[in-house]
Amino acid sequence: MTSVTSLKRIRNILRIIYSKETADALLEHLKNRMDVYGRSSAIRHRREKYGDRPLLGEEYSILITYADNIYREGEKPLETLHGFLKKYVKDIITGVHILPFFPSSSDGGFAITDYKEVDPNFGSWQHISNIAKDYHLMVDLVLNHVSSRSKWFQGFLKGDKRYRDYFIWSDHEIDMPEVFRPRETPLSTGFDTAMGRKYVWTTFSADQIDLNYRNPEVLLRIVDVLLFYLSKGAEIVRLDAVGYIWKEPHTSCVNLSKTHQIVRLFRHILQYVAPYAMLLTEANFPFKENIAYFGEGDEAHMVYQFSLPPLVLDAFARKDAAHINRLTRRTRQDLLFFDFLASHDGIGLPGARGILRKKEMDNLLRITTEHGGLVSYQVQNGKKVPYELNITYFDAINDPRRPDDPLAVKRFIASQEIMLALKGVPGIYIHSLLGSRNYIKGVKDTGVNRMINRERLHLDALESSLRDDGSLRHLVLEQFLRLLDARKRIRAFHPAGNRRVLSIDKRLIAIERTFEQEKVTAIINVSDETIPVPQFEMKFDLITRTLFNGRVEPYGVYALE
Repeated sequence: MTSVTSLKRIRNILRIIYSKETADALLEHLKNRMDVYGRSSAIRHRREKYGDRPLLGEEYSILITYADNIYREGEKPLETLHGFLKKYVKDIITGVHILPFFPSSSDGGFAITDYKEVDPNFGSWQHISNIAKDYHLMVDLVLNHVSSRSKWFQGFLKGDKRYRDYFIWSDHEIDMPEVFRPRETPLSTGFDTAMGRKYVWTTFSADQIDLNYRNPEVLLRIVDVLLFYLSKGAEIVRLDAVGYIWKEPHTSCVNLSKTHQIVRLFRHILQYVAPYAMLLTEANFPFKENIAYFGEGDEAHMVYQFSLPPLVLDAFARKDAAHINRLTRRTRQDLLFFDFLASHDGIGLPGARGILRKKEMDNLLRITTEHGGLVSYQVQNGKKVPYELNITYFDAINDPRRPDDPLAVKRFIASQEIMLALKGVPGIYIHSLLGSRNYIKGVKDTGVNRMINRERLHLDALESSLRDDGSLRHLVLEQFLRLLDARKRIRAFHPAGNRRVLSIDKRLIAIERTFEQEKVTAIINVSDETIPVPQFEMKFDLITRTLFNGRVEPYGVYALE
């Protein structure tokens, strides 16, 4: 696509979002910003290196981590993180998603006070740049809201005319029962301002003030942030809470058509400035609404596979992978998913609605509470509905009441292999990579359910554990990296390849992956039973580099050539 074509499409999208006159004026500002950022050394270097299309390969995998998940006194956490990656992960994992590392006032970094600064407690842009030289960098664009302490909102409170329409506000509490609510908190929050008492739209919390994209200046400011991140070395931009950004009266105010237009706009901006870069949408909704962010191939490059975490947990709980096999079989081959099982948030349930039956969903709630986890809720039509399971994935898969379970590590690794075998880019949460358990103290100290999976680890204690060959952390990291290293060597796992689900046994996930002239069959056993598959006997297993004996071991994983 030529630059002229990209500009035409950008203009057309702006005309759909706003008026013709507004769109034409905006385009002039946007082109100026795009041209300035396009001359940055980081973007020019990557265009020369990658060319004019996103570069993906079978070796791609992304580690998800907070800047300070690993820390050591006397050292900036970003420096500690980089050192840990170079020492233990090396090039086996190719990318890193550093969760919001900006100054923030709450919500684990997602209430940003300044989009363009690195929190000095974490480090500096130089530390980010150093990581981006060794790993493909994913950065969050938190585009639905800003912190109540941000310069923008503080300007609103003071009556600054520039910021008057940056937010959605009313003289009275906003009462719109038809609006979809991801939280149990009120839709609007009252603030005393220079204009008197005003109620502003707050989707997620009283500290996270929703932006008003009906104001074109807000869009310009956010696009500037997007371009700034690209100029700092970001190659994947995660659009956080994207489904909520556009509001219309008398609607649910989620996943509206102009929200999709804004994603399309970002896609064409990337095509003009940094065509190697990718957009990843974070839209935790049922499957059809989630994959709608692919558009007609002109919106997101990737979307989160939100259905996967609860479906995998269900498969191991019931020793039955039918739901995963059925969903994989009916999903279009051309869709690129960010396949993940755990993250800084909980195990979201909306993606499994319409797939899991009620008794299966209830079973996941029961397992979570029995395994020491928690359940968070949302409000739908005035009723509380389970929204996510707050628990580490290791403790979701394994019962903490059985500390001597000899199959615990094998069971967990089998669960993780599913996301490595599917067609997409795997996203691995650092606490899964390290076999972390429920951090109950974090929940008690903060009252925040999600802290159960956000423990900060002291590097010295972590390394001591990793040096112990018999420790859980050592065993999980070693086996996880072995799977990832094998995956890098298997060309058939290329995201642009094809897949075919094989019907063998309900306890097995068997996926034939092909790319160009290479083919591999990935087999994962979700049960503790040995399953004969004589049709694959004497095939070569690319993970163990031995001949397969035709018997799938309990929680066995294989990549058969």
